[in-house]
Amino acid sequence: MGKKRHTAEEIVSKLRQVDVLTAQGRTVAEAIRHIGVTEVTYYRWRSEFGGLTSDQVKRLKELEMENARLRRAVSDLTLEKLILKEAASGNF
Repeated sequence: MGKKRHTAEEIVSKLRQVDVLTAQGRTVAEAIRHIGVTEVTYYRWRSEFGGLTSDQVKRLKELEMENARLRRAVSDLTLEKLILKEAASGNF
């Protein structure tokens, strides 16, 4: 059976479902089983997405992608700078 990837919106929805189920008197373990994930996954999701709304999660993902793109750009420019520096000093 393959891995299922949940979208950020689905994760937030499932975290809210657990909150509702625990408020109705179920234990956390029962609520986690009800949404169909493991306890490890639930606690990982809660640490990453706990307290966020769907809009905030979308914005977070956009910022993470932009940050990764900018990091790649900076590393490329740094590498080019080092290559030009070596070429200018005659160390090829």
